Amino acid sequence: MLGLSLFFGRCMNKLSSLEDRINASTFGRVFRLEGSGHPKTVRGSSFFREVRAGLTTFATMAYIVAVNAAVLADSGGTCECPPEAPRGCPHDEAYASCLIGLKRDLITTTAALAGLSSIVFGFLTNLPVALGPGMGLNAYFTYQVVGWHGTGEVPYKIALTAIFVEGFIFVFLALTGMRQWLVRMIPATIKTACGVGIGLFLTEIGLSYSAGIGAITGGFSTPLAIGGCPPQYLDDKGECASHIMTNPGMWIGIFLGGIFVAFLMAFKVKSAIVIGIAIVSIMSWPRNTTFTYFPYTPAGDERFEFFKQVVAFHPIQSVLNVQEWDLQGTSGAQFALALITFLYVDIIDCTATLYSMAKFCGVVREDGDFPRSTIAYCTDAIMISIGSLFGCSPVTAFIESGAGIAEGGRTGLTAISAGVCFLICLFFAPILASVPPWATGSTLVLVGCLMIRQVININWQYIGDAVPSFVTLAFMPFSYSVAYGLIAGMMVYVVLNTMIWIVVKLTGGKVTPSNWQEKEVYDWGLGARDVPGWVKRLRSKVLPAYFQIDDRKDGVELVDNDSAMNAATDPSSRGNSAEEKDDVHVAEQHAQPLPLPMPLPMPLPQSYPQTRPRAPTLPSLD
Repeated sequence: MLGLSLFFGRCMNKLSSLEDRINASTFGRVFRLEGSGHPKTVRGSSFFREVRAGLTTFATMAYIVAVNAAVLADSGGTCECPPEAPRGCPHDEAYASCLIGLKRDLITTTAALAGLSSIVFGFLTNLPVALGPGMGLNAYFTYQVVGWHGTGEVPYKIALTAIFVEGFIFVFLALTGMRQWLVRMIPATIKTACGVGIGLFLTEIGLSYSAGIGAITGGFSTPLAIGGCPPQYLDDKGECASHIMTNPGMWIGIFLGGIFVAFLMAFKVKSAIVIGIAIVSIMSWPRNTTFTYFPYTPAGDERFEFFKQVVAFHPIQSVLNVQEWDLQGTSGAQFALALITFLYVDIIDCTATLYSMAKFCGVVREDGDFPRSTIAYCTDAIMISIGSLFGCSPVTAFIESGAGIAEGGRTGLTAISAGVCFLICLFFAPILASVPPWATGSTLVLVGCLMIRQVININWQYIGDAVPSFVTLAFMPFSYSVAYGLIAGMMVYVVLNTMIWIVVKLTGGKVTPSNWQEKEVYDWGLGARDVPGWVKRLRSKVLPAYFQIDDRKDGVELVDNDSAMNAATDPSSRGNSAEEKDDVHVAEQHAQPLPLPMPLPMPLPQSYPQTRPRAPTLPSLD
């Protein structure tokens, strides 16, 4: 035992030495790893820690390889239904055969697109956020725009054309600063509620059947119903007909993928999430168990046949570059409908998700922006257009990136590591696509637990801020959409606070609501500091004497993981921006008694009331 211990000790020392050399190399300087000597070093980052976080992100996202393909295949893709067949071709063998090939094409497409977009995004932005075809957006694309088996109002090819154009519109909005302004114009309390809502959204996904442990399911008489039954006991409505909470896979996911991982996290065991996912996955692969991922059913047989290939590559045959550019007649109207539909959903969904992930990893500055935000938004937008060339629904930042951030990911190397795993998945898809949903479901619940800590930073004192915030965080999981949750919250905020403002204005301030002084001051984000950087540089050249460039430090300073999480629950850690601190300081100065001349005593002036700062800065969760 002593010899084995010495052997492992020498191995760990060599790995530590190797990591130090990598951190200090040019490679380490590119990603600003700790020890690289870069002036804007990301504290706490290291090569192996970033790679480990990337593996965690990939493990929690791996389900999209199969799930995204299955959802998009329901649109029918390029498969054509004969005119004489029933609507949707439910029993056409040729159409069903085409759908099998379509699904395999989309598996390759999903892995390639997630890998490419994550690598590019991580390299250009140095953010630990992975990209891929959005899960909520793919369902919106399939079931609300194209329709099941092409029965919707917009054909598949025209919908892809609209997504391609939409990406370039997003690039224009990012370059002009409109996407950044969209984030700034959202009230601070609602932006905080977005992070909480996404945490609840992740929790709901982790508890569902499609990508989680299967503890809940959609109900018929109620919106949600208790689940936990083996899949064969689900009725036509998707509810458990019997055997509630008896699914062995669910309990393995809860205890080994959830409670055991939380136990390891309590003792700060590295790779705790990866360990839990790997244990549950390997246990679920043998066929002769009650919790196997390959049961003796048609779907189980299909998965097992794919799994046995171990190494396989399926080239894209039917969905590559199939946009329809002939927009004459009804095609033009369908294109316009698809473009408008995707624009209002995607610009909110993609922007809010990316911003929330940037806030979760602790890089959002006091002005509400984050380093390289323009590059981040442009990269995200370009990948939306590239995704349409691959036949996919819009690409977005994945909220599952929070798992990698929680594991310690701090730089773009995390996203690149996850992207490399997806590219490897192109050749090892049979293995990597066979991670069962109950292996990652509890992980998503744990990430939701980390994200919901922000709820204490919502302004619950004033009802004009509290109600819209609650609507936002509640509507996201219940509508299964980040965009719809944010739209609902903003609508309530505008209507409620406009009504209150009218009453206060008409009465000259004599009638005010309860806790009126506790409200957060709101502006539209159109101040001088909100002007995009390229506009500032242009104006500084045209009018150098009248315009001063606002230089901001483009540093990615991330705090320690443990201190950040403790800060989320410590009221004393809620700091204010520099301007807000100045305001408070001025008020405190006024509150101090004035110095009195000795010969002429004078009464002390009454202290001025201390004004409430606009919005507390959200503590970062690394």
